[in-house]
Amino acid sequence: MGEPDDAAVWRLDDQRALVLTTDFFTPVVDEAYDYGAIAAANALSDVYAMGGQPFLALNIVAMPSDLPVEQVTDILRGGAETARQAGVVIAGGHTIQDQEPKYGLVVVGFVNPSKMLTKSGARPGDILVLTKPLGFGTTTTALKQGKTNPTDLAEVVGWMKRLNKVSSELALEFGVRGGTDVTGYSLLGHAYEVVSASGVGMRISLEQIPFTQGANRYAQEWIFPGGASDNRRYFESHIRFAPQIAETSQMLLFDPQTSGGLLLAVPPDQINGLLARAARLGQPLWVIGETLPGDFIEVIP
Repeated sequence: MGEPDDAAVWRLDDQRALVLTTDFFTPVVDEAYDYGAIAAANALSDVYAMGGQPFLALNIVAMPSDLPVEQVTDILRGGAETARQAGVVIAGGHTIQDQEPKYGLVVVGFVNPSKMLTKSGARPGDILVLTKPLGFGTTTTALKQGKTNPTDLAEVVGWMKRLNKVSSELALEFGVRGGTDVTGYSLLGHAYEVVSASGVGMRISLEQIPFTQGANRYAQEWIFPGGASDNRRYFESHIRFAPQIAETSQMLLFDPQTSGGLLLAVPPDQINGLLARAARLGQPLWVIGETLPGDFIEVIP
């Protein structure tokens, strides 16, 4: 696939294509096991964002020589157990020494070329659905500043460790063809990638967007990672905010997410069935807006 989709795709035949991706990063939380689990879920997400099923992975490991071996073991265990939840085999990898820990995966999966989720697959009138709340970036930044509390952190860690497997499978079941995962470019950044690739506009309702419980509190303290300001500078010319939307709320929509959810453009005749099926499976979904003719994103209260 060409830019700006989430993974490389190599067609094998009419029914199968390989999906290949890689992702790794420095720690976003203090607990080694959680870090490994989050990094693995994040790397696997690019395959799910294409509607694929991952089946094989390789570790990417860069660790300081003085890091206790128990912590390295916990990082790898977190990654391995998350991969096992996804039905993925980690078949080796590569390790080097580095001054700061870095961990992630190379992931290989399969996808049906005729049923892929792509950023160019949205159509005017689709219903926009989000599968995880926002607030991961501001909360993990608060952690680095010693300003978060255990309850807020536990909530965010739980979401970041959660696989996008079920939501991806639901999207395929109900004929969704447009979508992306929400990661470093923020909700609005990744949404604009869909807008640009699909040739549609979007209307997003702030009131309908889910946030983690501490997100607004940390935003009020202006605790954001540097990437939030970068996202705003890069994408804000494509966004039209209603004048009553506060700057802190605007910044939350530019907040980078680690291992965020999927943003799906659901055909309107499929939305009720999708929501009902997700409820039966216990898969959270939030309707946050719609696509429409245009080439920009409108954010309303």
